Amino acid sequence: MKLTGAQIVIESLIEQGVEHIFGYPGGSILNIYDALYSRSDKIRHVLSSHEQGAAHAADGYARSTGKVGVVFATSGPGATNLITGIATAYLDSVPMVAITCNVTKELLGRDSFQEVDISGVTVPITKHNFFAKDIETLADIIRQAFVIAGSGRPGPVLIDIPKDVTAESCEYVPAGRYKKRPNPIIKKDEIDKAVGLINDSRKPCIYYGGGVISSGASESLQAFAKKILAPLAPSAMGLSAAPYTNPQYLGMIGMHGTPAANEAANGCDLLITVGARFSDRVTGDKSKFAKHAKVLHIDIDESEISKNIKAFAHITGDADEVLRLLLERAEEKTDNSWLRYIQEYSKQAPLPDNLSEDDSVVMQDVIAGIHRRTAENTVIVTDVGQHQMITAQRYPFLHPRTWLSSLGLGTMGYGMGAAIGAKIGNPEKPVVLISGDGCFHMNMNEFAAAVTENIPIKVFVMSNGVLGMVRQWQTLFYGKRYSSTILSRKTDIVKFAEAMGGTGFRINKKSEISEVVKQALAADGPVIVDCVIDKDESVYPIIPPGKTPKDAIMGRSKD
Repeated sequence: MKLTGAQIVIESLIEQGVEHIFGYPGGSILNIYDALYSRSDKIRHVLSSHEQGAAHAADGYARSTGKVGVVFATSGPGATNLITGIATAYLDSVPMVAITCNVTKELLGRDSFQEVDISGVTVPITKHNFFAKDIETLADIIRQAFVIAGSGRPGPVLIDIPKDVTAESCEYVPAGRYKKRPNPIIKKDEIDKAVGLINDSRKPCIYYGGGVISSGASESLQAFAKKILAPLAPSAMGLSAAPYTNPQYLGMIGMHGTPAANEAANGCDLLITVGARFSDRVTGDKSKFAKHAKVLHIDIDESEISKNIKAFAHITGDADEVLRLLLERAEEKTDNSWLRYIQEYSKQAPLPDNLSEDDSVVMQDVIAGIHRRTAENTVIVTDVGQHQMITAQRYPFLHPRTWLSSLGLGTMGYGMGAAIGAKIGNPEKPVVLISGDGCFHMNMNEFAAAVTENIPIKVFVMSNGVLGMVRQWQTLFYGKRYSSTILSRKTDIVKFAEAMGGTGFRINKKSEISEVVKQALAADGPVIVDCVIDKDESVYPIIPPGKTPKDAIMGRSKD
């Protein structure tokens, strides 16, 4: 059948199983939106307040469902507004297809109105991108984009299409839904060497990241850990891959991690790293990280091997496939003295509590109150900062894909869009966003989109009137010189929620937490809860940048 380029875009997306698109229209992409209009029975378009919010929504949709998220934007500022969202997805390996439209081919290269070489701009932050100048190849480009985004190590792909290509016509031949490319063939010699290391190890530790979630390896990870009696120490990206109820689970590793997770990584003789990249927020001083251990690095992306920490041995392959092979071949360990030691260490060196001794509100109490009132399948989204790290430390995740946060790029303003995307992708699950007032003011416009689209996200804003994490660094490392971190906003967050058409609540006292959380979760539609906390509340422990767990600061000094 003969279709326009715009119709080919929409039919190709339907062909690939796309049911939801996030975006914002404009002149250059109008043909595609016009084609979408007649296919609204097949695809729901969610109109954001800003293209960055749309990109984060596609990201949240993808992280929470495992599907490829799709976002639309027009040329010029519409396309450039996607950049932070694309970079966020790239750093956290999230499958996304971003479709933008540019000026017509004859206007390219002339500094035409709203012309930007978005393909060139996004080269460093996409897994691949396309400039679709030929309508004859447009359908195949879209198919390739889905294959690339969802295969191997996932990531964002951008397709930029000149407007006149969307108006041209050609024959469209339907094809099937995309299939992922085969995973790398796992080499027998790499497995053999790894099995030997595991069998010889007396003190193994498993440090794992987001690759475990991407590959659906939660069950094989836990079974393997149980067989070799290894403690489990996730990066922040790895949270939710194993439930907090697993007796071998130690909590998050790294700068704000648990003492036990850091002790296990630095005291083991074999560090089995699965789907993680040895971020500086995990390792601190790389020259001293796990220096007594041999490192066995398992990753689907060969370029990650020995990039940050030299691997003694490695296996390139899908995490679930590799773990199943290791589970089958590794010897079952019977000496549990190492595991018992680290479990006892965990009891003796817990995370430092920051509970309110009076009726004031602290983040730890709010997060506990949210957990007590929510179902175990609730999707928890955060923005970036102290509230993010306290949630990572404290929230007891039970199921994969119930924790969404920008962890590679650290994007303030991520949360509202991501929560919208998560709820669209998981209508049966409650979705809660935990934010800070600094982050909230970066993405508050997306609450209007949530109200308009009737997306019942529940937002809890930790309001301390400052940029909390930056202020904490200024307290610890900059002599309490609070340069530009005192917000002094005059926003009434409850009135804002109501003005946007939603519901607002406020928590001023600890004694109010339980009832307000109950009311917020029960209320119809989108809700914002303003949680008033002290400006000097901090997150501990914190390992200073470039230091080791021995240098960890466990709490606020008495002075």
